[in-house]
Amino acid sequence: MIKKLSALAIVISAIFAVSCKNEKTEERNHMRDAQKQVKPPVARKIPKELQIHGDLRIDNYYWLNERENPEVIQYLEKENAYYESMSSHTTKFQEDLFEEMKSRIKEEDESVPYRKNGFYYITRFKTGQQYPIYSRKKGNLEAPEEIIVDVNKMAEGHDYYALSGLNISPDNKIAAFGVDTLSRRQYDLRFKNLETKELFPEEIKNTTGNSAWASDNKTVFYARKDPVTLRSDKIYKHILGTDPSEDKLIYEEEDETFWTFVYRSKSNKYIIIGAYSTLTTEYRFLDAEDPDGDFSLIQERERGLEYSVAHFEDYFYVHTNKDGATNFKLMKTRVDKTQKENWEEVIPHRKDTLLEDISIFKEFIVLEERNNGLNKIRIRKWDDSEDFHLPFEEETYSASVYNNPEFDTNLIRYSYNSLTTPNSVIDFDVNSKTKEVKKEQEVLGGKFNKDNYRSERIWANARDGKKVAISLVYHKDTKPGSDTPLLLYGYGSYGSIVRDRFSSVRLSLLDRGFIYAIAHVRGGEYLGRSWYEDGKMFNKKNTFNDFADAASHLIDQGYTSADHLYAEGGSAGGLLMGAVINMNPELFNGVIAAVPFVDVVTTMLDESIPLTTGEFDEWGNPKEKDSYDYMLSYSPYDNIQAKEYPNLLVTTGLHDSQVQYFEPAKWVAKLRDMKTDNNKLLLYTNMDTGHGGASGRFDALKEVARDYAFLLDLEGITH
Repeated sequence: MIKKLSALAIVISAIFAVSCKNEKTEERNHMRDAQKQVKPPVARKIPKELQIHGDLRIDNYYWLNERENPEVIQYLEKENAYYESMSSHTTKFQEDLFEEMKSRIKEEDESVPYRKNGFYYITRFKTGQQYPIYSRKKGNLEAPEEIIVDVNKMAEGHDYYALSGLNISPDNKIAAFGVDTLSRRQYDLRFKNLETKELFPEEIKNTTGNSAWASDNKTVFYARKDPVTLRSDKIYKHILGTDPSEDKLIYEEEDETFWTFVYRSKSNKYIIIGAYSTLTTEYRFLDAEDPDGDFSLIQERERGLEYSVAHFEDYFYVHTNKDGATNFKLMKTRVDKTQKENWEEVIPHRKDTLLEDISIFKEFIVLEERNNGLNKIRIRKWDDSEDFHLPFEEETYSASVYNNPEFDTNLIRYSYNSLTTPNSVIDFDVNSKTKEVKKEQEVLGGKFNKDNYRSERIWANARDGKKVAISLVYHKDTKPGSDTPLLLYGYGSYGSIVRDRFSSVRLSLLDRGFIYAIAHVRGGEYLGRSWYEDGKMFNKKNTFNDFADAASHLIDQGYTSADHLYAEGGSAGGLLMGAVINMNPELFNGVIAAVPFVDVVTTMLDESIPLTTGEFDEWGNPKEKDSYDYMLSYSPYDNIQAKEYPNLLVTTGLHDSQVQYFEPAKWVAKLRDMKTDNNKLLLYTNMDTGHGGASGRFDALKEVARDYAFLLDLEGITH
């Protein structure tokens, strides 16, 4: 009788569960039917004639550039309301995703301490808090903790708060740091007395947030930005305790295609001023013991000559592309003879290996290299007694030299992770060849096991015969096939490499059957400097073709199908998204374009817009007709057509300093007017932030949950 009752209870429970599920399905269907009746906002058309080189373009939405126009703000708010309405059926799901992603993160956490100038420095987080606490301990890790800055307390009352460039004076008594409360990357430079815990009264506006201390503990060098273009163009010298209006201008960069910065060498011997553009660099140096002295030029700028410097004993070590070293080489020159004719070769140029960076120590030098897309860490002793690489075994991974401020040590600290392996911070003893894992990222919740995931690297044939690498990761129970959802990520500009890194957040996709893939397209340096050169300027379309060909390859090889393929990219990667869906919209079911750079021609013609003048060597200068014609041929905004487009989620920030909010706003307005499909087109503008999104560690997760809910909803995955 008991067994019969149990069976009956099971049947009743099943019926109840099906009933609840049916009710939820009916509720969602009812909500979706209601959403179909919601009309998207329509931006007014105010034709603006834009003419150059005898070519006339009509921009109906140019007026959206007017940030102070109340109608512009109203339009953005209407788009936000439309987004909220059209995604309201995923609100609970977004909340669940957020809690799920948050639950994997160790809230009470701290960094591996590093030693500098007699102190151990630690960054830690407390449960429930959004921002870090920076602290230190004197002499050893058992010493009492001293709070340098508690960003949580400083951020109170602010919707956005970013602290940058924390920099301690040589006598360990004063902290300098930059604060941005608007998300425009315009930092107020502040100073804190670490003995009295009080802030100095001076507040230096509109800086990069970084600074360089002279040895006298009172002189600080810093870079200030142009208030309109946000180009860092001036280096000033500030004397602690004086009015910033009295600060002395030390260096001014008058070439509008160059930016400038200042730092102190790792050896602590010199203050160094750098100036850079896309193709050219130039450096000056000053003895840190003589802050009132004059800076000496290392090597005057020559178009196409790139170099950076590190100091060791009587030499500057020069990382450079001199004499056609496309993948860079290492040279050295005496501090008293710095011009390029005196440079001596240390590590020669290699066609198959990119020399990415160097770190100098007293007994050895560490080289970060990249070969066939994989990065290597190479250690070479100054006496040439040893020269070897650290061993890495996975097919795809990411390794990089970590924070190593100490000069006289036999230990190097590096980080290692992969698409399936959480990040580890590792100390390697150069003499004993032993390593110690100081910390491995914890993935909480008890469900994560790296053996449950698979990663691989495949190569797609691009239309011009080049091979494009694609890194993939997925749950071992996910079987690639025509019904398998796949998210393909890409960037492809500035030589930036999308590294094969672990993400605990990404597990929310992988555990729901998604494959995650990265297309290592031209425009990045994944396969060396030539891979970057072949995806910029008049080769820019290679970036878009590579991505489309990678997508086609994934479909052809049976990993997914066009009905289940998604794409994502941000900033210049948003340009990639816009170009690809103009070229091949049929390849994708949905696309996420974050802070997308989509109005290429108009932006690059306006030199008052931040970043424009410094990027002529990346994209071209449309004031020159050949560049104008080429850019116009791919600019996403200018090439929208009356045809079907994939489902689209476009995100931006009102205060974005890198890609102004009006680019995605105009793009969406024009797409609404011209596209012929009924697919989703959603624009979400964060009215409080800029290019990097939310500043708090948990608020940032809410943005990811929003994006993931968009993708999962398109797949019919609702829990």
